[in-house]
Order: sequence, then structure tokens, then C-alpha cells
Amino acid sequence: MNNGERPRSGPSIWIWAFGYFAAYAPYSALTKALSDGRLGAKVSGNAILPMSTTASFLAMVVFVFATGWWRFATRRKVGRFQVPTPTRWTALSGLCGATILTTTTLAYTIEGVSIVFMMLLMRGGVLLMAPLVDALSGRKVRWYSWLALGLTLLSLAVATVGRAQLVFSGLAVLNVALYLTAYFIRLRFMSRLAKSDDPTVTKRYFVEEQLISTPAALLALGVFALIGQGSLEDFRRGFTEVPLSPEVGWAALIGVLSQGTGIFGALVLLDKSENSFSVPVNRASSVLAGVLATLTMFALGLGKPLDLQEGLGAALVVAAIVVLSVTPMWEARKKRAVA
Repeated sequence: MNNGERPRSGPSIWIWAFGYFAAYAPYSALTKALSDGRLGAKVSGNAILPMSTTASFLAMVVFVFATGWWRFATRRKVGRFQVPTPTRWTALSGLCGATILTTTTLAYTIEGVSIVFMMLLMRGGVLLMAPLVDALSGRKVRWYSWLALGLTLLSLAVATVGRAQLVFSGLAVLNVALYLTAYFIRLRFMSRLAKSDDPTVTKRYFVEEQLISTPAALLALGVFALIGQGSLEDFRRGFTEVPLSPEVGWAALIGVLSQGTGIFGALVLLDKSENSFSVPVNRASSVLAGVLATLTMFALGLGKPLDLQEGLGAALVVAAIVVLSVTPMWEARKKRAVA
């Protein structure tokens, strides 16, 4: 629907948003703490990924079968069996999901860059592209979307001005670029194929994407581990050493929480409202979760406090989210009252 109202069929988008928030706060905090060596031996981001992605895969299988949603996937006959199989487009979207999964975990392990700072770059970037995706999909981009764009650009400027880190780390820039590219492609596919009044269509897309995203990420990590030379050596350690280390439980928990963010985050984005509504709800949950994670780690003596620039940047992103989320609902109510 184009007026920003939430769909009335199925669970509210805010239920999925709360699940996203509840999984994201501990996920981002634990990932940062483990990679900083505050939960035992220091484990690099590349070494965390094999164990965490394996746990994510198992969590995905449990969720899809426990909910019974696997029945909605497209079936193809293999011998005597009907096997759930993704289509070409859901497979491509799943590959984008795999890229998002790995770059998100790596983002919180880059040394010298805080959780909130990376979140502002990644979440703010996706928020910026939401009206663009709507425009490309033939949806009207309303005045409050442009206002929110200005607030988001201001938030990124506030969070980055005067920081050496922006000039510093090619890894951070590459990570954010891959993340945003994958999200753009994925949002285009979702807008075209999955945002529907029929919940069956949405569930089919969700399951078929899940069938590809985590297995593809795990397969890529396996290839990197087999190469295992130079910068790829940590991936091999992630398969051979981390599972036998005392830190294996933390890495597995990070994976389960990561899959939780993937499940609930996808369900928010798949809401049938326009991207200029569903994307801000998704981004709000993750930014607020990052702020909570940072404050919690500081309170436990495991990290640095939230600095003024990050706090102001997060506040401006939340202001953009309020503009995008509240204004459409207010306008819809006003139209109903007039009618």
C-alpha cells in the first residue's frame, strides 16, 4: 500500500521490529566483545564467521521447519521427492542476504571503529536508498521521505566529521560498500516479488531466500578456509581451532542471534507497505539496539561510552525514522476522517 499504513493481515510489523531489536542488541555487543578479547582469548572477525555462520544455518533450519513455513516454498520433483527449491530471483536475493550476513558481522570486528559509528554508515545508507527503490518501483516518494533524507545526511555528517577513521580504513569502506550494494539489489527484488496482500507470497519469498543465504555464506567461508593463505588464514582457524576453543559457545551464540536478526529483519522489510515505511522501522530497531549494546558494554566495563558525535548522529537517524513512520500514519488517519 502507498499511504504508509501497516497491513492488517498477519502479525504487526512492530512485532517483527521488536524481535529484530531484541536479537540485534546482544548480537552486536557480543561480536564486538569477542573480537576485542573481552570474553576470553581474542578472536578475529574472520575466525568468528565459520562457527557463527554454522550456528546461523542450524537456527534457520529449526525456524523454517518449526513454523511450517517450508511448505510455502516452490517445489521441484527430485526422484520420488518434492524438494523445496528457490527460483532464480529468490536465489539471487539469497546471495545478497549472504553478503549482508557476513559484512554485518565483520563490521563490528574492525579495529578502532565503534558499533554505533558503523551502524550509522550502514543503516543510514540503507535508509537513504529506500525512497530511491520506491521511485524505481513506481511508488510515489512523498515530501516527508525527502525531509528524512536530509536528516539522515546530516546524521552521517555529524557522526563522521573530524574522525580520522574515515580516511584510514579501506576495509571499513569496502565492507560498507558491499553491504549497501547487496541491500539495494535485495530491496529491489523484494519490492517487485514479495510485497503483497497475500501472506503466502511473502512467506514463499522469505523461505526461498533463507534456503540460499546462510548456506551460500557458509560455502564461501569454506572455500576461503581451503585456500587458507595470507589474510584468509583466519577463516581456516575458524573451522579448525575455534570449535575446540573455550570461545566456541560465544561464537555459536553470536550465530544464533545473527540468524534472529536475519529472520526478523527480513520480515520487517517484507512488510507490504512501501520501503520508505518498512526500511525506517528496520533501521530504527538496529540503531537503537546498537546504542543499547554500546551502553551495556560500557556499564559492564567491556567497552567505551557513547561519544557525543555518535549520540547526536543516532538521534538524527531516529528523528528521520519518526518523520517517515509517524507522518504517513497521521496523513492516512486524516484522509479517513475526511472521508
